[in-house]
Amino acid sequence: MKSKAKTRKIEAKTGEVKVWLPRLTKYERARIIGARALQIAMGAPILIDLSLVPEKDTVKIAMKELELKVLPITIRRRLPSGHYQDIPLKWLL
Repeated sequence: MKSKAKTRKIEAKTGEVKVWLPRLTKYERARIIGARALQIAMGAPILIDLSLVPEKDTVKIAMKELELKVLPITIRRRLPSGHYQDIPLKWLL
């Protein structure tokens, strides 16, 4: 069942975060690491040199990719009013 609430995109200048804080929350960080670790476990290409990670654990690899800012991920932050902003991960790190 779809919500009848209208959604509107918030336009922002390059590098400007208008919805919430200009950094990752601990929940967004956990979600990104978990999703990326699952992708790696399912056979997605690794975006960093494996010599940078001492343990070959998918979670450790995902954490290192996040730390090195190589993940091409966009975060969608929503407001209760239905407005949202799509924010590239690089703006939040």
